[in-house]
Amino acid sequence: MEQYIQDFITYLQEVKHATNNTMQAYHNDLKRLLVYFEKQNITSVTKISETGLNSYVLSLEKEGLSPASVSRNIASMKAFLLYLLKHGKISGDPSERIKPPKVAKKSPQIMNTSSIDKLLDQPDIKTKKGIRDKAMLELLYATGLKVSELITIKVADINLSSRYITCKERRERNIPLGKPATQSLKEYFKIREEAFNKKNNDILFLNSSGDQLSRQGFWKILKGYAGSAGMEEINPNKIRHSFAAHLMENGADIESVREFLGHADITTTQLYLPQNYKNSREVYMQTHPRA
Repeated sequence: MEQYIQDFITYLQEVKHATNNTMQAYHNDLKRLLVYFEKQNITSVTKISETGLNSYVLSLEKEGLSPASVSRNIASMKAFLLYLLKHGKISGDPSERIKPPKVAKKSPQIMNTSSIDKLLDQPDIKTKKGIRDKAMLELLYATGLKVSELITIKVADINLSSRYITCKERRERNIPLGKPATQSLKEYFKIREEAFNKKNNDILFLNSSGDQLSRQGFWKILKGYAGSAGMEEINPNKIRHSFAAHLMENGADIESVREFLGHADITTTQLYLPQNYKNSREVYMQTHPRA
């Protein structure tokens, strides 16, 4: 079974072009599944049954995993078994009738525009590092990119003359650039080659050694600027959430915001609807005779 899991991870990488984080999440979830079945003396994928899977899900809940974590483990399990089915390793899908627990959707944490402005003003643009960091933060807020997308953006993905970037992770999409982000990127390009591009790297944002900036490296940079701005609990997702919420508060249509964020399902984007819209819809549903 362990070899099939490794084959599945390779499939995610080479065929589905999954990110390293996605592959690691699948691997961790399936390793947990493997350990459980080994304890049950189930070592062949052909011996996996619906009853066994239900027992596994129950064990996750008994461990105290949150509904969100249980749901993620079930999703990994289902994806793995579907892979085995499509490749003829099993004759049926034993997970077909297994449903994940309901997960309450939390409202995204949003920063107000003054807090965003304060954060973006923190880098010292008199220094080369500050110029780079200013460009990163401006780009993050201007586009709503995920960190994994920000650190893998290439120079060729930036079109400053037409003011847009092309993001190619998962759902390829073109995202417009505002004037501050465009100007910050122009300033960064002026010093990028001399200050950072020591290894002829085509990745846009580089560290002092000329290598691609890591997720941890960016988080450390963001945490430092948040601290100097007197802010707590800032993370890249909070900036992404703010990007989407601010667009919709100012009249952007939900379909456009969905495209910018790369959401496959528009219900995910609906979390960013302005509060007054949510309240008015609730009032309508509770009061209209034919709601």
